Amino acid sequence: MISPLAYVHPEAKIGENVEIAPFVFIDKNVVIGDNNKIMANANILYGSRIGNGNTIFPGAVIGAIPQDLKFQGEESTAEIGDNNLIRENVTINRGTAAKGRTIVGNNNLLMESVHVAHDALVGNGCIIGNSTKMAGEIVIDDNAIISGGVLMHQFCHVGSYVMIQGGSRFSKDIPPYIIAGREPIAFSGINIIGLRRRGFTNEVIESIHNAYRIIYQSGLNTTEALKKIEDEFEKSPEIDYIIDFIRNSERGIIK
Repeated sequence: MISPLAYVHPEAKIGENVEIAPFVFIDKNVVIGDNNKIMANANILYGSRIGNGNTIFPGAVIGAIPQDLKFQGEESTAEIGDNNLIRENVTINRGTAAKGRTIVGNNNLLMESVHVAHDALVGNGCIIGNSTKMAGEIVIDDNAIISGGVLMHQFCHVGSYVMIQGGSRFSKDIPPYIIAGREPIAFSGINIIGLRRRGFTNEVIESIHNAYRIIYQSGLNTTEALKKIEDEFEKSPEIDYIIDFIRNSERGIIK
C-alpha cells in the first residue's frame, strides 16, 4: 500500500506488497523489492537498491550523496539486502568512484542514528548500536556486534563474531572472534559467550583462544606469531580466517 501522501517518482521500481507511509520520499533511479515496510518521513534517494523484507523506520535516509569532497556526481549506488531493520535516522550514503557502491547485506540491525559512509561494506547478521559512525570504505564481516557510540576510522576492517565496547574509537583493524574495548581500544579476550551462542564447539573456541594467546601474549611479533600458529595448529576454517585476516591487514590490528 502506498499512501497518497507519499511521493514516489514515476521512474522508481517498486515490488509487491510494499507499504509506503505518508511523507516518504522515493527518488528516481530507485529499485525496491518485495515485502518492504517504509515508515513515515523516510527518504530513499537516487541510486538506492533495496532488497526484500526490510523495515525502514522514520527519518532514515538511504542513498544520499557521499560526504566526500572528491565526489563529482558519478553514478553510484547504496545497496541494501534482505530482512534488515534500519531504525530511526539511520543514514546510508551511496558510493564514490573508489568502489561505486555502499553495501549493507542481509539480516542486520542498524539502530538509531547509525551512519554508514560511502563505499562501506557491512556483511550479514550484524548488530550496530545507536549513534555508531562508520567512515568511508570500512568493512564489517558477518555477525559482528558493534555497540553504541563507536567511531570507526576510514578503511578499517572488523572481523566476524567480534564484540566492540560502546564508546570505543579505533583506526586499526579488529580481528575476528574477539572482544575489543577500553580506552585506548585493545584486545580484551575472545568473545566466548557470543561464540557459544552461535554454536561453536568448545574445541574450536579453545583453538581460537590459544591462537590469540600467541598473537597477543607470547612476545612474538605478528609475523612470527602467525608462522608459529601455522606450524603448530591443526588447520581449520577459523584458524585460517584469523591468519588471513591479520596477514592481509593494511592498517594493522589493535594491540
